[in-house]
Amino acid sequence: MNVESAASAASAIARTVLAPSAADSDKQGRFSTEAVEELGRAGLLGLMLPVDVGGASLGPRAFAGVVAALAEVDASVAMVFLMHTVASVTIAAAPRTAALEDVLRAMAGGRHLSTLAFSETGSRSHFWAPISRAESLDGNGARLSARKSFVTSAGHAQSYVTSALSHTGSGLTDSTLYLVLAGSEGVTVAGAWDGLGLRANASSPMVLERCVVPADRCLTADGGGFQTMLDIVLPLFNLGQAAVSLGLCRAAVAATIGHLKSARFEHLGSTSLGEALPTLRAQLATMQIETDGLLARLDDAIGHLEHRGELTMLRVLEVKAAAGETAIAVTSLAMRACGGAAFSRHTGIERFFRDAHAGAVMAPTNDVLREFIGKALLGLPLF
Repeated sequence: MNVESAASAASAIARTVLAPSAADSDKQGRFSTEAVEELGRAGLLGLMLPVDVGGASLGPRAFAGVVAALAEVDASVAMVFLMHTVASVTIAAAPRTAALEDVLRAMAGGRHLSTLAFSETGSRSHFWAPISRAESLDGNGARLSARKSFVTSAGHAQSYVTSALSHTGSGLTDSTLYLVLAGSEGVTVAGAWDGLGLRANASSPMVLERCVVPADRCLTADGGGFQTMLDIVLPLFNLGQAAVSLGLCRAAVAATIGHLKSARFEHLGSTSLGEALPTLRAQLATMQIETDGLLARLDDAIGHLEHRGELTMLRVLEVKAAAGETAIAVTSLAMRACGGAAFSRHTGIERFFRDAHAGAVMAPTNDVLREFIGKALLGLPLF
């Protein structure tokens, strides 16, 4: 598998599996288990895993391409894949144990879906600062009790990469990461997911109640979780979320083109809206310009992740903030250009519009990102 074949496989899944059911999944808030199965069969659940466990060992460019291709049809499935891939890379970066190797091989074989469970009710969108504190089991692992919020794929994933404050830590960033298996005692989904957008990704709260995690499923050294969040999770998540935004922009542009070509003024001789109204052509042009600009920004961020330097973190922070606002702007223009047809859900644009708003409020939120960017420019510590 290479970058092009991975994107091609994702496009095929989007076309044959997601497209027929995306609107209904959104309406019903239904998690697409069939999409996950197809992603597994295509080898995409192991996209960034090392070859020695059966993965494709591809990088951020392939990751962004797959996410964008899925998001063009169903952003909820794109988010499920995004969170799984970030979780899988986090697990692969941990000191290898037999237990973790089994999980990685199952992922690469398409049999295991994982996700992140970081954000907590008490610290909200500050995902890097868990409120819960691990209880040490004297070298035999840890016992976790936490209320996790907005866990993508909750109740559907086979494992959860979760965080807790170190039992010896004193600061907000003294956290440790663990791999919690779905069948572990004390793990429950705490409620149904009924969001404005991304309605089909099962982003529900979860409760860990005195859940025991053996030492061989500890993903970082005690207190080492924050650095992994900063080095692995934040860059990949921000890139992936920007790719979701790109996919939504492309979908909105395509749907708008389709409407402007097909909808007609019969009283004006069946002239299409696109032919008759220059204002709509101008709005469509603005949408395309913004979408192409986002693609260029995403490509720049990928380049910085492939060849890391002193500007990499700045680009990582910028790309999600810019992408979220671009997606909102482009889908808003699509709603205006297509008018009542979009508002009445005849075009799919209304779903893209709702899904686009999730990126700006998803941790780290755009306001938090601007705070980070401002600090970075002034040479101040981010945390």
